[in-house]
Amino acid sequence: MAKTTQYTEENIRSLDWKEHIRMRPGMYIGKLGDGSSPDDGIYILIKEVLDNAIDEFVMGAGKTIELNVKDDEVSIRDYGRGIPLGKVVDVVSKMNTGGKYDSRAFKKAVGLNGVGTKAVNALSSSFIVQSIRDNKTKLAAFEFGNLVEDQPITDSGLRKGTKVVFRPDNEIFKKYKFRSEYIERMVKNYVFLNRGLSIVFNGEKYSSDKGLADLLAEEIAEEQRQYPIIHLEDTDIELALTHSKTQYSESYYSFVNGQHTTQGGTHQNAFRESFIKTIREFYGKNFEATDIRKSVVAAISIKVMEPVFESQTKTKLGSTEMGEGLPSIRVFINDFIKTKLDNYLHKNTETAEALQRKIMQAERERKDMAGIRKLAKERAKKVSLHNKKLRDCRVHLNNMKKEERLNSTLFITEGDSASGSITKSRNVNTQAVFSLRGKPLNSYGKTKKIVYENEEFNLLQAALDIEDGIENLRYNNIVIATDADVDGMHIRLLLITFFLQFFPELIKEGHLFILETPLFRVRDKKDTYYCYSETEKKQAIKKLKGKPEITRFKGLGEISPDEFKYFIGEDMRLDPVMLDKNMSVDDMLAYYMGKNTPERQQFIIENLKVEMDLVEE
Repeated sequence: MAKTTQYTEENIRSLDWKEHIRMRPGMYIGKLGDGSSPDDGIYILIKEVLDNAIDEFVMGAGKTIELNVKDDEVSIRDYGRGIPLGKVVDVVSKMNTGGKYDSRAFKKAVGLNGVGTKAVNALSSSFIVQSIRDNKTKLAAFEFGNLVEDQPITDSGLRKGTKVVFRPDNEIFKKYKFRSEYIERMVKNYVFLNRGLSIVFNGEKYSSDKGLADLLAEEIAEEQRQYPIIHLEDTDIELALTHSKTQYSESYYSFVNGQHTTQGGTHQNAFRESFIKTIREFYGKNFEATDIRKSVVAAISIKVMEPVFESQTKTKLGSTEMGEGLPSIRVFINDFIKTKLDNYLHKNTETAEALQRKIMQAERERKDMAGIRKLAKERAKKVSLHNKKLRDCRVHLNNMKKEERLNSTLFITEGDSASGSITKSRNVNTQAVFSLRGKPLNSYGKTKKIVYENEEFNLLQAALDIEDGIENLRYNNIVIATDADVDGMHIRLLLITFFLQFFPELIKEGHLFILETPLFRVRDKKDTYYCYSETEKKQAIKKLKGKPEITRFKGLGEISPDEFKYFIGEDMRLDPVMLDKNMSVDDMLAYYMGKNTPERQQFIIENLKVEMDLVEE
């Protein structure tokens, strides 16, 4: 019989506010990460402070926000009303303290839980807050959430507002690095949603005149739009939409009170439902919902009284009501779409005709593909049952909730040896492995029919569950794990081409990565170093006292499972695949994967030395 452990008063422990946040950071900011993914914690910290500055703008106080990120330090300065001076310390260090509980002061604010800046404070090695108002100022400084400096209120000639400066704790966010591309996207979303607001990010000014129409114009080039962007507005709601000529799945950007709800929620569902209903009524035909929504790109923003989100990171709206005494979100959005979109289509007949042609084209393609899709699905289901191409993780095998999949990862590997090493080394709870057989097909210029006819693409699509878009994406991180040689790089390029061609939103939303693995192992009898470059190798040699043994890993299969676990664990290095903001997807694919051109030949010549150096190493 097992021995019973004593359970007394001594076993009961109360954590103070900062201890609880530091012990359970995921409860407050979602996943941690190292900055390689746009939903990593270090960006949530920036967002939490920015949300407060945005709420000041919404309340009519302060039209400019200054954001500076240098190395590991973040500085955010707004010119709003300033935190009441007697409450500066409390607002950033006492849970459930804040002005947003008073709906008279913040009618439609984002940060309603009184947690945001407290989480930033607790998870930062240094945190300074300064408030200026009524020609006076108050400054307080913290380290790891502990108050280390509490200056008295003094006179000040500075402009009113609030300034916060912090450094994320590198013991919690290990080896983190801020990526300006992710911060820039966050900043742009803020200005798209708040016309009249200017955000100066590292010296560059961002603003917007046309709101969500500007957002869509940046996401989808004019030549790729089936018809001009439809832009509709009313009190507490804004909508922009079009259909893409080249994108296959539907794509949405949804917001609530300025918060980017990346996982959608009741407002996004209401739009999708209302859009279908209005289109059917306008054209007087019972089109299939999938035909109407195929290739649609839409952005919707609503403002709700005291919204309820499904987590502290506010990525999914759970509210069903607009506010006390107001209609439900579903009714509100349906009435808006039914009236505004119907009127727009009646007034803009060319757009209405182009939209109808797009729907009918989708209908024809669906009917032409019906048989192929059915066979492909049956084949995928049969293969997934009888082979080991996909080694799934427990997150999915146990049907965990979508919110619990934030840390789920799918490694796409080449060959049995590499996939075998990763499979033996992985965290079986959250990491899955998909094994490729040979090089993928170059899918550039192909129609989506090839996805169903090609077994590798069909099974990969099924494993990710992205046939009809990324809303049901099974893995938050998709990691291409190939050898660091010419063949491995070619496979990377072919896979990236596949995703760009058929599922570009996977890359746009920051889900695709390249796994960085060491090129060298340098060791002696006492110490071992894994080096990712020639420079790191030289540094490791200098650190060793004895004669070093140097191993060059030519492929992933040469790395033993015992070693591989270090490279896909907490210290895993991921290089995010990002789109060049100055080049469209079509132009990018044509340049790198289309017919050979003098320009591409010159590009290869100029970059040949880099490739040769890599091979020689």
